[in-house]
Amino acid sequence: MYCLVDARDSVNAGYAASFDREGVSAFGLSPEEFTGWLQTASRGDLDAVQGFLLGDFEDRARCAGIIRKHSRAPIIALADQRSLEQTLVLFDAGIDDVLPKPVHVREILARSEAIWRRVNGGVLPVAPGAEAPARPERLRVFFDGRDPEVDGEPLPLPRRERHILEYLVRNRGRRLTKAQVFNVIYGVYSNGVEESVVEGHVSKLRKKLSQRLGYDPIEAKRYMGYVYVG
Repeated sequence: MYCLVDARDSVNAGYAASFDREGVSAFGLSPEEFTGWLQTASRGDLDAVQGFLLGDFEDRARCAGIIRKHSRAPIIALADQRSLEQTLVLFDAGIDDVLPKPVHVREILARSEAIWRRVNGGVLPVAPGAEAPARPERLRVFFDGRDPEVDGEPLPLPRRERHILEYLVRNRGRRLTKAQVFNVIYGVYSNGVEESVVEGHVSKLRKKLSQRLGYDPIEAKRYMGYVYVG
């Protein structure tokens, strides 16, 4: 889930729609709304945010500092106009990247992944107490809108299933509840979608992975959630 912050509703709505076409949930807030949301959001809601996208608005440098106190997710600023001075100010404030508009959502996803790799040393995490994979990695996940590959061959997946797989792989060895998966895939402000839809998505995803890999890399336990074991 991505959080978009811009004073213009049309900008937030446009990017939210673009993220949705890539199977990624996003919600937009004005700068005033965002400050209040950030200070009152639950830990679960904050953990579901995979990146913050800041449009052109006053005090966004200060906003980045507030974000960093609550989340380690990538912070990307969008620039309506190129300005070296403003770019340097934003980097100094803790923003991870500055992109001139227009920019495609898939580039935003790719840059977010690059930031994540840089922060985490370029390796996928293994949760405390979990074992690192004993078998060679046959499944490759890209995190930038591309379909995953098994043994070098693409595995076409619907957008939601692909994004669920990315989220599970990102949290290898960590058990994720149905609610956590739902919040990342559909967003904390989703309407008209039942949380139980996650079960159907995961079931179809596990079947496709099992057919290609010969085993099921996702462990599912009723009432407890899902964990990617590789």
